[in-house]
Amino acid sequence: MFSWGMSCLSVLGAAGTALLCVGLLLSLAQHLWTLRWTLSRDRASALPLPKGSMGWPFFGETLHWLVQGSRFHSSRRERYGTVFKTHLLGRPVIRVSGAENVRTILLGEHRLVRSQWPQSAHILLGSHTLLGAVGEPHRQRRRVLARAFSRTALERYVPRLQWALRREVRSWCAAPGPVSVYEAAKALTFRMAALIFLGLRLEEAQCAELTRTFEQLVENLFSLPLDVPFSGLRKGIRARDRLHQHLEEAIVEKLHRDKAAEPGDALDMIIHSTRELGHELSVQELKESAVELLFAAFFTTASASTSLVLLLLQHPAVVSKIRQELAALGLGRSCGCVLGASGGAAVGPRPDCGCKPDLSLATLGRLRYVDCVVKEVLRLLPPVSGGYRTALRTFELDGYQIPKGWSVMYSIRDTHETAAVYRSPPEGFDPERFGPAGEDARGSAGRFHYIPFGGGARSCLGQELAQAVLQLLAVELVRTASWELATPAFPALQTVPIVHPVDGLQLWFHPLAPAAAREEPLL
Repeated sequence: MFSWGMSCLSVLGAAGTALLCVGLLLSLAQHLWTLRWTLSRDRASALPLPKGSMGWPFFGETLHWLVQGSRFHSSRRERYGTVFKTHLLGRPVIRVSGAENVRTILLGEHRLVRSQWPQSAHILLGSHTLLGAVGEPHRQRRRVLARAFSRTALERYVPRLQWALRREVRSWCAAPGPVSVYEAAKALTFRMAALIFLGLRLEEAQCAELTRTFEQLVENLFSLPLDVPFSGLRKGIRARDRLHQHLEEAIVEKLHRDKAAEPGDALDMIIHSTRELGHELSVQELKESAVELLFAAFFTTASASTSLVLLLLQHPAVVSKIRQELAALGLGRSCGCVLGASGGAAVGPRPDCGCKPDLSLATLGRLRYVDCVVKEVLRLLPPVSGGYRTALRTFELDGYQIPKGWSVMYSIRDTHETAAVYRSPPEGFDPERFGPAGEDARGSAGRFHYIPFGGGARSCLGQELAQAVLQLLAVELVRTASWELATPAFPALQTVPIVHPVDGLQLWFHPLAPAAAREEPLL
C-alpha cells in the first residue's frame, strides 16, 4: 500500500512538472511572439505602436475574433481606445475607428495606404477589375464606371427597380407560408442587378440557379489560395467559370450591337465609355467587369433590405410616419390590381401587376422622411463592418505609428456607434436624427462620422443607387402590406462577414386592401 501511494505521488509529481514546463514554454513563446512584433516597429519613428495584444503565436487573436464576433472589437476598443493593434488571419492589424482617424485612412488612399484584398479574391474576380486596380488604372476605371451610376442613368433605372420591387412585395403577400426575407432579398438583389447592370431578364428558375452559383463564388472569395481538389478556391473557380459561360453570349451580343445605339444598362455604358476613350474591351474584360458589378451590389443590398424590413417591423410609429408622408404627396395608395379568391373576393395585390411605376428619381428626392429612414438603417446596421488597407509607408495616427506593411482595418460600425454628433443615443433607431434638427451638429463634425459607403477614392460608386433601392422598397412595403414575425422572438443578428438575421428573418406578409392603403393599419 505504501509503495502504491509513493508511485501515485511520483506520477502526480511528474505530471505537475510536465504541466509547469508546458506552461513556462507557452509563456515564453507568447513573450517572444509579443517581442517579435514590438521589434517590428519602425525605428525611424519616435512614436510608439498602438496599445493592444498580438494574441498567441501564429494564431494571434483570430480564434477570439471568430468566437466573439462584433463583441471582439468593441471590447478591445473599450480597453485600448479607438486605435489598437491585434493579429488576425496571419497578419498584424491596426484597428481604427472614430471620424477623424477614419478620415485619415480613407483620404490617404494611394498615398498612405492601398486597398487590401486576399489573393483568392484577385484570382476569382480577375485582373480587370476596379477592386484590384491601384493608382492611375484605378482612377481611369472609376471614371469609366461613374457614368453607369450618373444621375441620368439612375433616372433610367428607377422605374425598372420599382417594377421589380413591387412584384417582389406582392409575391411575399401571396406566399402560402412565412417568407425568409434574407433569402428572398438575395434572389431579388441578384435579379435586379442582372437587369440593371447587365440587361439580363431572368426567369425564376434561371435566376435561382445563377443566384446559387454566384453565392458559391462570393462565399469562397476569402478562401486559402490553394487550387487543389475540394478546396474553397477550386469551388469558387468552378462557380466563376459557370457564370462567365452564362454571361459570354449576352456580352458578345452587346459588342456586336449598333455602336450608335443608346446604352440601356451599366455594361452598355462601360462599353460605350471605353470606346470613347479609344479602347475596345475584350470579352474576358467584360465578363470580369460584369461579375464585379454583381458582387458590388449583391450581399450588401440584400443585407440592407433585410435590415430595413426588420427595423420597420420593430418600429410601427416609423411606418405610420412614412404612410403620412406618402399620403401628403398623393402616393399613399397602391394600384388596384388584386388577386381574386375562388368566390371572386379580392384577397390581395397581384404579383404580376402590369401597372406603370409611379415613382421617379425626382419623386424620391421629395420623400424626406423616407430618406431619413434609409440613412438611419444604414447607420445602425451597416451591411459591412469596415474595410482593409495596407500601409504604404509609416505614418502617424492619433499619436501612434502605423508601420509600413501592416494591415489597417477601419471600422464603419464602431465609428457610427461612437459618433457624438447626434441628438439621440446612437444605439437607438431614430430617423429624426437625419432630419433638419440635426443638420447643424452633423455639418460641423464633417462627413466621416457617417460612412456606410466608405469614403475617399474608393467610396462606393453605387451608393445613390443603393439608397434608391431601399427607398423604393420602403414605399412599396408600407403601402402594400403589413407584416409580422413567424417566430416566437426576433432573431439574433450575425455581423460577419455581413449583417443578416441568423434565421433569415421569417415573416408573414398580409396584403392591404387598396382602398385601405391610406389608413394606418397596425403591423
